[in-house]
Amino acid sequence: MRRLLCLMLLLFILPSASAGLLDGRPNPTLGAANNSTDFLPVHEAFQLSLVSSTAQAITLRFVPSQGYYLYRQRFQFRSEPADIKLGAAQLPAGESKHDEYFGDVEVYHGILDVTLPRDASDSRAFTLVVTYQGCADKGLCYPPETERLNIEGAGTANASPDTSAKAAWHWSQLALFFLGGLALTFTPCVLPMLPIVSGFVLHGRVSGLRGFKLSLAYVLAMAACFALLGALMGLFGAQLNLQARLQSPWVLVPFAGFFVIFALAMFGLFELQLPQALSSRLNRLADGTRGGSLWGAAMLGVVSSLLVSPCVSAPLAGALLYISASGDALGGALKLFALGLGMGAPLLLIATGGAAWLPRSGPWLVTVKNAIGVLLLGVALFMLSRILPGQITLLLVGLLAAGVALFLGALEFVTKTVRQRLAQLLGLFLLAYALSCWYGAFSGQADPLNPIGHAQSPQAGTKPQSARWQTISTPAELDAVLAEARGAGQPLLLDWYADWCISCKVIEHEVLNEANVVEKLKGYRLVRFDITASNTEQRALLDRYKLFGPPALMFFARNGGEVADLRVIGEINAVDFAERVAKVNDQI
Repeated sequence: MRRLLCLMLLLFILPSASAGLLDGRPNPTLGAANNSTDFLPVHEAFQLSLVSSTAQAITLRFVPSQGYYLYRQRFQFRSEPADIKLGAAQLPAGESKHDEYFGDVEVYHGILDVTLPRDASDSRAFTLVVTYQGCADKGLCYPPETERLNIEGAGTANASPDTSAKAAWHWSQLALFFLGGLALTFTPCVLPMLPIVSGFVLHGRVSGLRGFKLSLAYVLAMAACFALLGALMGLFGAQLNLQARLQSPWVLVPFAGFFVIFALAMFGLFELQLPQALSSRLNRLADGTRGGSLWGAAMLGVVSSLLVSPCVSAPLAGALLYISASGDALGGALKLFALGLGMGAPLLLIATGGAAWLPRSGPWLVTVKNAIGVLLLGVALFMLSRILPGQITLLLVGLLAAGVALFLGALEFVTKTVRQRLAQLLGLFLLAYALSCWYGAFSGQADPLNPIGHAQSPQAGTKPQSARWQTISTPAELDAVLAEARGAGQPLLLDWYADWCISCKVIEHEVLNEANVVEKLKGYRLVRFDITASNTEQRALLDRYKLFGPPALMFFARNGGEVADLRVIGEINAVDFAERVAKVNDQI
């Protein structure tokens, strides 16, 4: 009880704030993509399609691939000819991120639908010019991209429905949803329902083929109701872009609050129940079914799908959110059908083999309950992390870790069993992690996977690396500096950079200024190509070097030839880059 109170003391302040597990930029410790095959071409990374065109509005859909995102601030829409009037683009709220170098940005990871109002009195056909820009989570920022769409005159044939969102499911995903449903069955407030449900469904016959048939009817009916919910959510998400709308603080904060309430209930602070009036009516409906018949079992399965307990409702909400982002009705139906089958699988075992299959209650149920509570708090923290600064998130992640550590008895140095000592060891590890999170938060860090950050200790008297770089922005200037370096027999490092490139800022501050990297680059001509403007000449230069966009680091030997096999595409950490420079030095 004392440990539970310590945990609750820390966790009560959790709903007041939360923050950026996603802090606006990739983690440089995750390594780098060292060639362009790690990234998709821009039109595969961001698929643009015309959903519909009416006299009143045009609807576009952007589908970023997994691991890619679009910037809200970089969208531009104009018409050709320019006298065709378009209203302001209607964009849903995006995901807010803060980067220590790039500042506040707003991005979209999921399917994005954009509505452009138009003048209903002007029915002319025209060309819609769409400009957008995005990045890859692994560190590559694409230059602004422009596409042209032919818009037919209002009153003629409308655009055909979008088919770019491919089926977002695979058998392995269905298996994961099945396992998730199976896990939900063994939560403390669902497991005790199994003998009750078996009594209703089987009506005294708890084994044999007859029991299997009755329980199968119940499970299939329940899973079918879940499948219907998944299909509707897939359609709903595809049309209204639910994932993007859930980035609004007005939605995220209440949802996170619900998860916190569910977590507190898991910790035993109070018990969640359906209102008495609703509960009694559903119970009467269940009692009215003819137990022991296939039809009665199926009807009870439908009713049971409405009686989803608080233990299941929070994970189910997360599954629905995931499905809504896919925009795939069939995939959503199959996933939740698999979830329902997983939840019903234990009932099939009980019906066939008897009640001997059912685990007995015990302390393990309390452990499962507490673990679910911690996970729910983590979900709440993750949701709120999208709207609050990363430093606050790191602080709160530390609070959650410290709360779990205290609950595990990290500071209780008394005689314990082997299991209790193992739990205490885990608690001490979590306490050390919590302290590192707090230190990192107050030091300006924002990454829970690297709370302390990278210590940088430039050697005394080292000339600032930024002062040694020559910045250019035209192909002619690049050709000139390459010719000069080749004539002087000097190796050259070319850094592709843009002001809108978050990862470029990371490389500039945390990689190229690191003391070991500075030492290994002595003797190099350091050239930074600024592609911020992303004009026609610069984009042609990207095509010439087969690059998608910044960041990219290219090495040129003393004879002027590129060391192509050691070029760096995307973000890289200082240690890996220093090793890369050493390999280049061995070759040139």
